[in-house]
Amino acid sequence: MSRIGKNPITIPKGVEVKTEGQLVKVKGPKGSLSRQIHEAIAVKIEGGIIKIEKKRDSNFDSKFHGLSRTLVANMVEGVTTGFSSTLSLIGVGYRAAAKGKGLTLTLGFSHPVEYDPPAGIELKVDKQTTVIVSGADKEMVGQVAANIRGFRPPEPYHGKGVRYADEHITTKVGKAGGKTA
Repeated sequence: MSRIGKNPITIPKGVEVKTEGQLVKVKGPKGSLSRQIHEAIAVKIEGGIIKIEKKRDSNFDSKFHGLSRTLVANMVEGVTTGFSSTLSLIGVGYRAAAKGKGLTLTLGFSHPVEYDPPAGIELKVDKQTTVIVSGADKEMVGQVAANIRGFRPPEPYHGKGVRYADEHITTKVGKAGGKTA
C-alpha cells in the first residue's frame, strides 16, 4: 500500500471539490482546475476530506495510488495558495521586460525573444534580471519556467543564461586548466 496514497487530503474553506466519474474538479479563490484520474483509482469526498483509494488490490493499480493523491493535493493547494517559480537572468545585457501579459527577453541573440504565456499563468518581472512565473496549476508553472529557461540554458564555462533562482551551476575550467607546466 502506498504511504502517500493513503493520506487523506483536507479541503480548506472556500474550496469546492466535485467528482464526475473519474474527472475531479477543484474550484477555489485562485481559479478552477480539473483532471482525469486513472480508472484504477476511486476518489471519495467525505465531509471536508478527500480519500484516494484503489479499486483493486494489484501491483498495477498501486502504481497510480500515490500519484493520484499527489495530483489531487496539488490541485487543492494550487487553487488556494498557487505555485510560483523564479528565474534569474545571468549575463551582460541579459534582461527581461513585461509586455502586456507576455515577456520580452534580451538574451544575447540578434533579436529579442517574445514569449506569451498560456491561460492561467502570470509572468512578473522583478528588477530586470528576475522573472517570476506563477499560477494555480503546478505542472503548467513548471513547464512555462522550463520553456523560458530553454531559450538560453546556463552554459558550463561562465554560467551565463537563464537559470532557476535556486539552481547551482558548476562551472568547468577552460582550456588553460588542462595545461601543465
